[in-house]
Amino acid sequence: MTNSIKIKKKINKFNKKIRVSGDKSLSIRWVLFSSLANGKSTAKNLLLSEDVLAAFNAIKKLGIKSKINTKECVIYGKGIDGYKYNNKLILDAKNSGTLGRLILGLLINTPKIIKLIGDKSLSKRDFKRIAVPLNKFGAKIKLSKQNNLPLTILGSQNLKPIKYKENRGSAQCKSSVIFAGMRTNGTTIIKAKKSRNHTELLSKHLSLPIKIKSNKNFDLIEIRKVKKIDKLNYDIPSDISSAAFFIVLTALSKNSKLTITNVNINPTRTGIITILKKMGVKINIKNKRIYKGEKIANVQIISSSNIKAINCPPTLNSGAIDEFLIIFLVAAKADGISYFKNLDELNQKESPRLFWGAKILNKMGIKTITKKNSIKIFGNPNLIINKKIIIKEFLKDHRVFMTSVIAALTFGGNWTIHDKDSIKTSFPKFLKLINKLKK
Repeated sequence: MTNSIKIKKKINKFNKKIRVSGDKSLSIRWVLFSSLANGKSTAKNLLLSEDVLAAFNAIKKLGIKSKINTKECVIYGKGIDGYKYNNKLILDAKNSGTLGRLILGLLINTPKIIKLIGDKSLSKRDFKRIAVPLNKFGAKIKLSKQNNLPLTILGSQNLKPIKYKENRGSAQCKSSVIFAGMRTNGTTIIKAKKSRNHTELLSKHLSLPIKIKSNKNFDLIEIRKVKKIDKLNYDIPSDISSAAFFIVLTALSKNSKLTITNVNINPTRTGIITILKKMGVKINIKNKRIYKGEKIANVQIISSSNIKAINCPPTLNSGAIDEFLIIFLVAAKADGISYFKNLDELNQKESPRLFWGAKILNKMGIKTITKKNSIKIFGNPNLIINKKIIIKEFLKDHRVFMTSVIAALTFGGNWTIHDKDSIKTSFPKFLKLINKLKK
C-alpha cells in the first residue's frame, strides 16, 4: 500500500458540523498527571495518536498500569511517588517534544539512570534548553554532543528550588520546570514569556500548590512540592491545532460553511483565530463555556471572498506557533503582501517549518522573501494551480502533510503528497474527516 496520496481536484462546497480529535497537549498532560494521581483516572475523546500512545508506553515502563479504548481510557495511578522501574530503563518519546521535555521534569528525582530517546525528527531538536534549568535543581542530564537526544538523566534526592526565566515562549520547557518544582522542597519561581498554560490550568483544577500572576508579556509562576494529586476524570476538548486545518479549508472554499464543536479556545492557543479575523476570515465563536479551567466553544466558519494581507504582530506568535503553515496558505490568497516575523520557534518544530512554508508556497507559484526568522508572502487572490506538485522528504512533519492537503483542495492542481502516515503522530482521523466533507 502506498504511503502517499494524490489530489487532482478542488473540494466541492459543503455545509457540515464536525468534531475533531481531542487536544494533543491536554491528552499528554492527562496521561502524565494521572500517572501521579491516587487511584483510577478516566478520559474520553482522548487523542489516540502515536505521540499520546508513546506517553502511555512511557508510564507503563515506569510501573503504571492503564487501559486504552476508543470510548474511554483508564490510568491506575499509584501516587506522587508511585513510579517503580528497573535499572537501565530506556524511554522512547517517539516524535513528541511535549512528552520528551515534560517527562524529564517528572524524573528529576530518579535514583536510577534513565535514557531518553526519540525518532529521527525529535532527535534533531534542542534539549539543552530544558537540560540547563533541570540540572540547576540538582539533576544530572547528559546530552549528545549536538545537545540533542539521546540523553541520560540521573535525579537527586536533595533537590533545590530554582528561579527560572523562560524567554522563548516554550510551554514545554515551562511545564517541565513546573513538574520538577512539584518534586522539590521550597518554592520554585518561574518568569515565563506568554505561552500555552494547560499545565497551570490543570494544576489549579487539581488544587495543587501553584500561584500565577499575569502581566501583558510574562507570567510569574510559583510552585511548591506536591504531596498528593487527586484522580482526573476528563472529557478532552477538541484540539484547535487540528481544527485549524478545517477552518482554513472552509475559509478558502467557495460557498461553504462549517461548525466545529467543543473546541479548546484557551486564549494562549487562539492566535490563529485572531490573525485570520484580522485578515477578513469569517469566524464566529458560539456557546462559550468553562470546562475544568479550559475555555471551550463551537467555532463556525463561513467562506471568505475578500482576504486581506497582514503585517502580523509578533505578540500573536506564541498563540499560533503550530498554525503558521496553514496561516501562510491564507496569506497566499490575500490581496497584498503579508509579513510574519520573529518566528525563530517555527524552526524548532518537527521540521524547519518556516523553510517548508516557503517551499510549499513557491511550488504553488506564490512569491516569498524568507529570512532566518521572517517571511513576506506576496498574495494572489486569483491564483489557480494547473500543474503537478510533489511534496516529499519533509522529516514526516504531520503539519507539512496536512497543510499540503488543504492547499491542494482549495487551490487546485495535481498533487502527490508523500508520508501520509505522518498524521498518526497528531491527527490520525484527518483524512477521514476530509472525506466526510466531500460527501
